[in-house]
Amino acid sequence: MTTILDGKAVAAALRQEVAARVKRFEARAGRLPGLTVVLVGNDPASEVYVRNKGVQTREAGMISDEVKLPESTSQRDLLNVVARLNADPSVDGILVQMPLPKQIDTQAIIEAIDPLKDVDGLHPVNAGKLAQGMEALTPCTPLGCMILLEKAGVEVAGANALVIGRSILVGRPVAGLLLAGNATVTIAHSRSRDLPALCKQADILIAAVGKPEMVRGEWIKRGAAVIDVGINRVPKNDGKTKLIGDVHYASAVEQAGVITPVPGGVGPMTIACLLQNTLTAACYREKIDPKTL
Repeated sequence: MTTILDGKAVAAALRQEVAARVKRFEARAGRLPGLTVVLVGNDPASEVYVRNKGVQTREAGMISDEVKLPESTSQRDLLNVVARLNADPSVDGILVQMPLPKQIDTQAIIEAIDPLKDVDGLHPVNAGKLAQGMEALTPCTPLGCMILLEKAGVEVAGANALVIGRSILVGRPVAGLLLAGNATVTIAHSRSRDLPALCKQADILIAAVGKPEMVRGEWIKRGAAVIDVGINRVPKNDGKTKLIGDVHYASAVEQAGVITPVPGGVGPMTIACLLQNTLTAACYREKIDPKTL
């Protein structure tokens, strides 16, 4: 029987765990962890996401702050904001909400953030540490994928794992985490040959390619763990839209041993892991081992 992974429930439990650890951090450090989110422009989806981050950060007992900048903000002005936050001792985590307006070089902003405050885990220092198997702040969605696998009791060590997608946001870092967990990892992409055959060999399949329902049920090895990172908004017959993943859920659920739905799977884990990363960043800055909280 297929196990449906309830990302909402796992994320809620993680947020409660973080809140309890925040209290222990406060007792040892004499202060609360602080997260600042920078939002440039007025993208409605980003505004909702940033608002949710603020609510959940405060619910976890941490300090939440937002810096809102106009769409016309220059790269120099945004770099100045990042520099100010880097120097602010009350800020443990900095998250610059993507996407950024076209006049701003996203990579330059990522590289300007202090690696110790990079709770998105995208700075080259953190990416390099992850690639070398070192302890580092890790991108939130890949971290969420690994937590879901752990909660489902999926054995990563020794498993054949296939990651479809090679982005710096999900594909590459989740491959690094799987490799650190002693899986045998293959990364597939747009030029991979015979993708269905690669999928058939995978004990763990992580789809993060951004193509609606590309992965079909008949591609999936029976009993495999399937983590669908895709969030694709497609039209319905009534003129409205719905969210679907990169995996054709109706056929995949017949084959998989464990599977995440869309929505309600990986998505809820992202903010919960952001809270965990903020606490971890605060621990690094206070020379506290996060594992001891």
